[in-house]
Amino acid sequence: MNERVLHQVNETLYEKELDNGLKVVLLPRKEMEKTYAIFATKYGSIDQTFTPIGQDRFISVPDGIAHFLEHKLFEKEDGDVFQAFTRQGASANAYTSFSRTAYLFSCTENVRENVETLLNFVQEPYFTEETVEKEKGIIAQEIKMYDDEPNWRLFFGTIQALYAKHPVRIDIAGTVDSIQDITKDDLYTCYHTFYHPANMVLFITGPFSPESMMELIEENQNTKTFQPFDGIKRHYPDEPIEAGMEVNKIHMPVSHPKCMIGLKETPSRLTHDHLMTSRFVSSMIYDYFFSKSGEYYEQLYELGLIEDDFDLELHMERDFGFSAIGGSTPEPEKLHETLKNMLLTIARKGISEGEFDRMKKKQIGNLVRSLNSLESTANQYIYYHQNGFNYFDALPTLEKLDMVTFKQYVENWIDEKRISACYILPKNQE
Repeated sequence: MNERVLHQVNETLYEKELDNGLKVVLLPRKEMEKTYAIFATKYGSIDQTFTPIGQDRFISVPDGIAHFLEHKLFEKEDGDVFQAFTRQGASANAYTSFSRTAYLFSCTENVRENVETLLNFVQEPYFTEETVEKEKGIIAQEIKMYDDEPNWRLFFGTIQALYAKHPVRIDIAGTVDSIQDITKDDLYTCYHTFYHPANMVLFITGPFSPESMMELIEENQNTKTFQPFDGIKRHYPDEPIEAGMEVNKIHMPVSHPKCMIGLKETPSRLTHDHLMTSRFVSSMIYDYFFSKSGEYYEQLYELGLIEDDFDLELHMERDFGFSAIGGSTPEPEKLHETLKNMLLTIARKGISEGEFDRMKKKQIGNLVRSLNSLESTANQYIYYHQNGFNYFDALPTLEKLDMVTFKQYVENWIDEKRISACYILPKNQE
């Protein structure tokens, strides 16, 4: 195992790539009572067109299949995996995002048994035509529920205004129609391609011995065989730099309108050389100006343009990136123009040395505090790993960030041509 002393938390990180390609990361935290484990694959809703493992031609699969696959992995011939975790005193869950699928548990007992359960259920798929058809009805109900949720529609409506072609614009669960085309064979094709150990990472943190935990994992993996892995070719359509539309209006049975504006990233800010710093800069700007203690938040609140659900999202990956900010408002058009002008003012006016220092100190504090959370540490490690970084390089990178570099990143970030908005309006309102 490779060892790395983490001075930020006064702990040692243990990393090893197994013979089958699986990246195993262990962070013993002896002072903790709980163990948290997450087993993730670099496979999400945007991965619709790819070359299956062992093949050389691209295929396209139905929208929503990554999320569908996540659901199906919990169901086995002899029962539901959730029940096994519950019997072993663990709380288990999973999620599918645009670019990853993750399976996780937390527990204070039976740690070894729960780690083996996690590895085994993710690496032993069981799909039949009958169970696939049954799942379609369940997921269709979930999709319909989200279709009736104004905040969800606002978020994806904003993405659809920003992106014209990239599959990030498609709901992670797909549509009621698209999931009807999913077959058992589709699931196995996606599973064997994207769930290869070489495309996955296992992160475990808690009060355990790293040597015995690594031995347990290696013994488990040595009992299994996988196809040779030579990488995964993924294809995404060419996406314009500019936003796809200025405003996306969605009418729903709501009593109060909503507005969210989105800012589309340029590909140059998402390259390996720039992604980490770009993310820090964007986060610092939003936190400083639009958090509840921020200058612009107070202005928006005093103007009566926002309510308590005002929120922001920041998504930055190697293949796409955007930020979105907004919520309920009595005047969606006015909030749209005000938020847009606020962002453009930041780009035009710039940031003072004092503001930069305060932003940086706060960001460093947030990052250090997040290291005290097992869940945050594990999930952030996986995010950075799947984008080609080590999470524990983030703090040194942030500490080195200077005013000149910060200003350059801000100037290249905000552009009116890459700003869009989505309105959720009552059905009788234009």
